[in-house]
Amino acid sequence: MTQNSLFANELGDEPGDEPGTSGPVSDPVAQAAALRQQLHHHAHRYHVLDAPEIPDAEYDRLFQALQALEQAHPELLTADSPTQRVLGQVLDGFEPVRHAVAMLSIRTETDTEASGAESFDGRVRRELELADDAPPVAYAAELKFDGLAINLRYEHGVLVQAATRGDGETGENVTQNIRTVGQIPLRLQGVNPPVLEVRGEVYMRRDDFERLNERQRERGDKTFVNPRNAAAGAVRQLDPAIAAQRPLSFFAYGLGEVQGWAVPPTHSELLDALQSMGFPVCEHRTVAEGAPGLVAYHRAMGALRDQLPFDIDGVVYKVNRRDLQDRLGFVTREPRWAVAHKYPAQEQVTRVEGVDVQVGRTGKLTPVARLQPVFVGGVTVTNATLHNLFELRRKKVRVGDQVIVRRAGDVIPEVVGVVPGDRAAYVPNFRMPVACPVCGSKVERERSEMNHRCTGGLFCAAQRKQALLHFAQRRALDIEGLGEKLVDQLVDGDLIRTLPELYKLGLTRLAALDRMADKSAQNLLAALEKSKQTTLPRFLFGLGIRHVGEATAKDLAKHFGQLDLIMDASEEALLEVPDVGPIVAHSIYTFFAQPHNREVVEQLRACGIHWPEEDPAMRANRPQPLAGKTLVLTGTLPTLSRDQAKALIEAAGGKVAGSVSKKTDWVVAGAEAGSKLDKAQALGVAVLDEEGLLQLLGNT
Repeated sequence: MTQNSLFANELGDEPGDEPGTSGPVSDPVAQAAALRQQLHHHAHRYHVLDAPEIPDAEYDRLFQALQALEQAHPELLTADSPTQRVLGQVLDGFEPVRHAVAMLSIRTETDTEASGAESFDGRVRRELELADDAPPVAYAAELKFDGLAINLRYEHGVLVQAATRGDGETGENVTQNIRTVGQIPLRLQGVNPPVLEVRGEVYMRRDDFERLNERQRERGDKTFVNPRNAAAGAVRQLDPAIAAQRPLSFFAYGLGEVQGWAVPPTHSELLDALQSMGFPVCEHRTVAEGAPGLVAYHRAMGALRDQLPFDIDGVVYKVNRRDLQDRLGFVTREPRWAVAHKYPAQEQVTRVEGVDVQVGRTGKLTPVARLQPVFVGGVTVTNATLHNLFELRRKKVRVGDQVIVRRAGDVIPEVVGVVPGDRAAYVPNFRMPVACPVCGSKVERERSEMNHRCTGGLFCAAQRKQALLHFAQRRALDIEGLGEKLVDQLVDGDLIRTLPELYKLGLTRLAALDRMADKSAQNLLAALEKSKQTTLPRFLFGLGIRHVGEATAKDLAKHFGQLDLIMDASEEALLEVPDVGPIVAHSIYTFFAQPHNREVVEQLRACGIHWPEEDPAMRANRPQPLAGKTLVLTGTLPTLSRDQAKALIEAAGGKVAGSVSKKTDWVVAGAEAGSKLDKAQALGVAVLDEEGLLQLLGNT
C-alpha cells in the first residue's frame, strides 16, 4: 500500500473519494492535521468516554503514520501532537511555576454527620443575609478526590504548561509527565482563548493501582502504599518515560487564570463546559437545593463510596452561582462559598501487641499502639496513635486488648476504643517514661498541658531529624533533595547534630553516603546555597517554634520587621501582634529564652542565611495612610506587579482582599479588570488606577 493510499484509508475514504477533493490527501500539512484530529478524537473516545470506535491496532496504525510523517517533515511537529505524550528529556529537577491565580485550600467540615452540611448552609445564608423564608441556596455538589491537584494552562487551545499546587502560590512544572496522561487533552475541543487554566485532580484508579503493585512485585521492586502516593510519585518523576508507565487518570473541576473566554454563570455549567472541551468530569455530581439536598447527596455518595473505582475522602459543596460566590468572598484564603465535607473514617478491629513511645520534632512524647496488621481505609496499618497518656487512660487501652482502629481524617491511624470483653489476665496500666526513650533527657509535662515532652530540644536525635525536615520543607527554607532517608543517614551517622551543621557539609562526605552519587551531592550543596537567601517569615517558620505556623510567622515579621526584635521581645510585646494570644506569645518567648536556640539562630546567620530586614527607626516613622482600609486588586497594572502593589498596600497599613464587597474601601483596577471592576461599580465602591493608588500612598 502506498503512503498516500494508506492516509486516505485511515482518514475514512477510499483513494479518490476524499470529500471535497478529486483524489487522496497529498499535502503533508493537511495529512498531519487530519491525523492529529483523528487521533485526538479516538483518544477522547477511549480514555474519557470509555467508548472506543476502533481497535487498538487501528489506533496504533494512525499513530505510526503520524510519526512517520513528522519524521519526514519535522516542521510539522506541534505541541499538541499525540506523538509528544511520551517524549521529553530526563530532567535534573522541576522548575518553579508561579500561579497566576493562587490555588487556595477549601475549608474542611469535620462534622461527618448531616449537621455538617446543615452548618455550612446556615453559614452561607447568614453571610448572604437571607431571610428564613427566602428560597434555598443552590449548591454544586461533587466528590472530593484523593489525588494530586494540577493546574493545566492552555494558550490558544493548546496545552503549554502543567503545574502542581505546591504551596498554593508556587508549584512545580510537571508538563512532561502530565502529557503522558491520556485523559488530559493536548488541545481543547471547540474553544481556543488566549489563556484558559483548567484545574483538577490527577489520581490512580484502584484496579490500576493493584495491577501496578503486582508488576512491582513481579520485578522485585518496591510496592506503593496507596493510590494517592503512587499518583503523586508518578507526577513528580524526572523521567517522563517512567511516568508514562504509571496508569494515571484525571478529573477536571475548576479554573485558574482565564483570558478571552466567558466563564459560565454557575459552577455546574462550568463543569458541563469543561466536559464539552474534552475533559473528563466526574458523573457523580449534582445541583443540590439547600441543606436537605446537601444531606441527601452526602448520604448517597457515602453509600456509594466503596463501590467507586477510585478513592475519595469526602464530598465538596460549592455555592452554584458565581455572583453569590463573589458576594461571599474569602476568609483566611479559604472561600466562604465552598466546603469539603468528610465521611466517618473506615474502622476495623485488631489486637494491641504493645505500646511504644514516639518522640516528635517538638519533643512531644506520643504513646503508639503496636498492632496486629489490619487493612483500614486502603492501607495496611501496624501502628495507631493513642495521642497522649490521658487519652490512653480514658479509652482504657492495655496490651492484649482488642481495639477499634480507624484512619482519622483518612490519614492518621487512630485507636478509637476497646472492644468490650473480659481480659484474659491482669495487665498493668501503661506509664509514660521519666526519661526520653531516644536521648535519655528528662521528660516533663506542664500543668496546663496534656502532653509529656522531652527537654532535650535540638540535642535529641528524634527531634533533630524532624527539625531538619521541617527546616528544609518547601514552605520553610525549601532545600530540594533533603528528604527523610538522607536526614536519617546524616543524623544516624552523626554527621549533623544541629541545623547550622547542614551548611558545613562537604562534597566528599555527602558523596560517600549510601545511594548518594557526586551529582546528587552537588545538587544538594547547590540547594543549600540557594536556601541562604530567604525571607524572615520562612526562616521563623523553619525554626519549628511551637504554635508558630506560616500565618503567625508572617504576622511576626510584619509587626517587628527584624529578627532581633522578635528574639528580644517580651511576652507583653508579642501579645501586641495581631492574632497572637497568650499561649503563642509564651511559646515564642520561651523558645528564644533558651541559650541553645539563640546559638542555633546566630550560627545559621553566620553560615550566610539572610533576608531583607527593615530599619526600626524608619519603621517607626513610616506613615500608615491605609491603616484599617481594605483594597482589592484586579487586572494588570502598568508598572507594578500584583505582589509589588500588595506589598506597598500592606506596608501602608492596608489589607488586600480577594473579592469585592460592601466593606471594600477601594478597588485598584488595571487592564482587563473583569468582573471585580463590574462589581465595584455596581456596589458604588471607589475605583483607582495605578496612579491613584500611588497618590493614595503618597509615593508620587
